[in-house]
Amino acid sequence: MNGVLWYVLTGTSGGRNRLRVLRVLRDRPRNANQLAQRLELDYTTVRHHLSVLEEHDLITKTGDCYGVIYQVSTTVRDHWETIEQIEAEYADSAVSS
Repeated sequence: MNGVLWYVLTGTSGGRNRLRVLRVLRDRPRNANQLAQRLELDYTTVRHHLSVLEEHDLITKTGDCYGVIYQVSTTVRDHWETIEQIEAEYADSAVSS
């Protein structure tokens, strides 16, 4: 799982925003529209990031169509320290840039 997290959150375009999505979903489950508003991102951008996160089993969803609610997967919760390491890497790179 650690390798998947590093790949999805640092090895691909949009990793920082996917990290932000996971952080917000850890607080509480939300739908795509709520995420877009909370993160101040375009709805289609959020849908794309949710698709990538779901494809890699980093989030789960409940409901159907417009009522779908997303939350972080149990596996992500179990590996949250890796996400914090990745977040620290981003913070360090921002300071050194």
